[in-house]
Amino acid sequence: MRKLSLLILSLFLFVATLQAQEDGFLKSMKIQGTLRAKYEYQPQPNESRFQVRNARVSVSGKLYPLVNYKAEIDLNDEGKIKMLDAYGQITPLEDFRVTLGQMRVPFTIDAHRSPHTQYFANRSFIAKQVGNIRDVGGMVGVDLLDTPFPIIADAAIFNGSGLTNQKEWHSSMNYSARVQLFPFAGANLTLSGQTIKPEDVRITMLDVGANYAFHRFHIEGELLHKSYSDHMFKEVTAWNAFVNYDLPLKSFFEKVSFLLRYDGMTDHSSGIKNEEGELVTDDHARNRLTTGATFSFGEAFTADIRLNYEKYFYASGAVAKESEQDKLVLELMVRF
Repeated sequence: MRKLSLLILSLFLFVATLQAQEDGFLKSMKIQGTLRAKYEYQPQPNESRFQVRNARVSVSGKLYPLVNYKAEIDLNDEGKIKMLDAYGQITPLEDFRVTLGQMRVPFTIDAHRSPHTQYFANRSFIAKQVGNIRDVGGMVGVDLLDTPFPIIADAAIFNGSGLTNQKEWHSSMNYSARVQLFPFAGANLTLSGQTIKPEDVRITMLDVGANYAFHRFHIEGELLHKSYSDHMFKEVTAWNAFVNYDLPLKSFFEKVSFLLRYDGMTDHSSGIKNEEGELVTDDHARNRLTTGATFSFGEAFTADIRLNYEKYFYASGAVAKESEQDKLVLELMVRF
């Protein structure tokens, strides 16, 4: 099945590329990809590994003035092939969008970043454990950017059963909404909310985040609160704050970025019950301090070397997962 998927994708990209050169109907097609290869070393167990974290390929474009599309597949997401984005989009009005298909749910700042636009080699706890959702559904959005107070707003309804169980029927759906405000140049305030129901426990999440880019700095902070119906699990709080400073170079690299991040989370449950019908802690409370530097060969988020060191802090008695310990990370990211 995996070989067949690779063959079909390769043939599709080859034919599409040839046609795009001759057929005006396909001239808007964009074929893009992201490769992330990394080396990680954990001092405490004295273990290391090489990993291809992502090998994404996407096809997007405009069929008609009102119709857009996107299809994205990851050929190696931690060793697995995953279909990510697969949607069509209609823009009946200049600032109004209607999207139907499989997509990233509009929620938070950091969880919405693509792998190539991440500032760090590993995602924040908000982006990975607490607020990371991609699902099948529909979304409407408005882009009011040519106004004195620019705003982007999205609201979505989706299955809630993930990407692989699309044939299931649902008596209740999941909902998400996100509003991005741009009060002045370089500033962004994002407010978002989401309610999901993995099984029979309704989970509600609220998130507020802001970032500001000025001179050579990018400063960002985000706070997420998560609660469970009938108090089936204690409320969860997660946070993420970081600063990035760009230093231009006139040598082998175009620039080097110095980064510092502090993120954390309280005990967290995915909302899936165990055999006793109870919600359990899937991820124990922890804090993390990440330092590092990103070396850019050219334009940012195109060809970068990310060097990070992560220091974890666990409460007494907490159980650290195998890959959630102090580590040194060296990553090469290429976007084409």
